[in-house]
Amino acid sequence: MSLPIAELQNEYTTRVIPALKEKRGYKNVHQVPRLTKVVINTSIASAPDVKAALEIAKDELELITGQKPVETISKKAISNFKLRAGQAIGAKVTLRGRIMYEFLERLIKTALPRIRDFRGVSTRAFDGNGNYTLGVTDQSIFPEVELDKIKRNIGFDITIVTSATSNEEARALLTELGMPFAGRNAKKVEKAETASAEQAPESASA
Repeated sequence: MSLPIAELQNEYTTRVIPALKEKRGYKNVHQVPRLTKVVINTSIASAPDVKAALEIAKDELELITGQKPVETISKKAISNFKLRAGQAIGAKVTLRGRIMYEFLERLIKTALPRIRDFRGVSTRAFDGNGNYTLGVTDQSIFPEVELDKIKRNIGFDITIVTSATSNEEARALLTELGMPFAGRNAKKVEKAETASAEQAPESASA
């Protein structure tokens, strides 16, 4: 029995594709940029107790994403950092399909608005090839994480890989999907935070 598609995935098909075709003049549905994968990566190389830190990081990533992470390995030795070649230095998860859309939906609608004094994510984190990387310093923004069970703060990077060929295309896609970019899109942040209408002018100038 197949699982139902994620709400954000359905929204992409029913609303985002037609919206992007109209706004950007795509002639063919295959021209419309799409999400291909989301990679969540964390590094624990600087931790004094690397082995214990790695296990905690893997547990937290699995809890947040619902998928078992793999260890990342150092490619070369760096004596200044007491790093050996082949040493496990972090963990990552690569999400695709339904689980990718479910994670992004929770990130956009639930996790990001929980950041204190949140005024939107940066518009400068695109790589020029249609991909966007967001840094998260604290895993507690995800509701799956129980605050009283956090053993240490885990910071990680979330890279959203798309089929877009430019920063502009990728930003248009992510904006339609609800990514709360700072600046002109700050009002979307307020809705996610259920802020009062009186706060709108302040947020819009972020």
